[in-house]
Amino acid sequence: MTTPRLAVLFDVLLEQKGSDLHLGIGYPPMGRIRGELVPLREQPLTAAEMQALLFEICSPEQQRQIVEDLDLDFAYSYGTKARFRANYFNKMTGLAAVFRTIPSKVLSLEDLKTPEVVRKLSERRSGLVLVTGPTGSGKSTTLAAMINHINKTRPAHVLTIEDPVEFVHESMRAQVTHREVGPHASSFATAIRSAGREDPNVILIGELRTNETMKLALQLASFGVLVFATVHTNSAPATIDRIINAFPADEQQQVRGMLAESLAGIVAQQLIKTADGKGRVAALEILVGGPAIASMIREGKVFQIASKMQAGQGQGMQTLDMHLERLVKDDVITPEAALEKAQDKENLAKIISRLKPDWQVPESLKSLG
Repeated sequence: MTTPRLAVLFDVLLEQKGSDLHLGIGYPPMGRIRGELVPLREQPLTAAEMQALLFEICSPEQQRQIVEDLDLDFAYSYGTKARFRANYFNKMTGLAAVFRTIPSKVLSLEDLKTPEVVRKLSERRSGLVLVTGPTGSGKSTTLAAMINHINKTRPAHVLTIEDPVEFVHESMRAQVTHREVGPHASSFATAIRSAGREDPNVILIGELRTNETMKLALQLASFGVLVFATVHTNSAPATIDRIINAFPADEQQQVRGMLAESLAGIVAQQLIKTADGKGRVAALEILVGGPAIASMIREGKVFQIASKMQAGQGQGMQTLDMHLERLVKDDVITPEAALEKAQDKENLAKIISRLKPDWQVPESLKSLG
């Protein structure tokens, strides 16, 4: 098989441990290295070079899709070196693309240093576990580690429904079936509907994009299946609101009931640059479902959940700010990086001032107080 022209850029990205490759006409190829966008060469991409680079690794059907539908998502295997999640799209300057690196090695929960409660959530026999956060916050990596834990420890049927399939799990103790929206099913909803007939113990749904997929996921979770899914929200309470508000007013009460009954937990994460500048670390907000949380959801008192998370440390719960405080205390991240992601910046600034008396509170926060 001939080496694609993109190989040169892929190699530079992988060598620098980058997470994404951005290609746009009129700009040099850019790599996201430790969270920052960095040019990978000096000369900008021309329209002709862009088309040659992108179309070379596409099937005729995929080329037709980008020309007619104006965007395209697929996974691309770069030999044994890496897999990429590719997104082709059109913008003002013409054709463009972003390639997200999917590590070939699935990291374990231990590798990611996730708290014990995340392992416990992956050992549940049923319920809905949501991993949330903005794009590029490591949601897929955390979910892959949870699936990896199940794969190593229990004889279950694990079904993943993704667009495209990201991490490929070789069956160990579990039997892992990967289904891709597009080649294997016309939509997430179709795939989830037929999932119930495929006798799964665990289902991973790439993303809950519509209220139809949300409702199907909630039903499966209440039928005794462990359902993992991602949502693009920044905190656990916001995730609950987002799901309920995706439905028309007359259905919201029923959805509250379903969510209260089936929610096992929410892991909301943000990636933050480490203090030594060498990498990034995940800061996690963790909500664990239980009777108290269930009644708050049912009664529409989601605003009370944050204080319940602060008080629920014994069950492994924590707010994002609690984790940020610990990361600053252990010198893993800088106070400035913590404040950038904090939910209550003023309060966290006060806590950090006590932890690190030499630290100067930023002027912008002084004016708040």
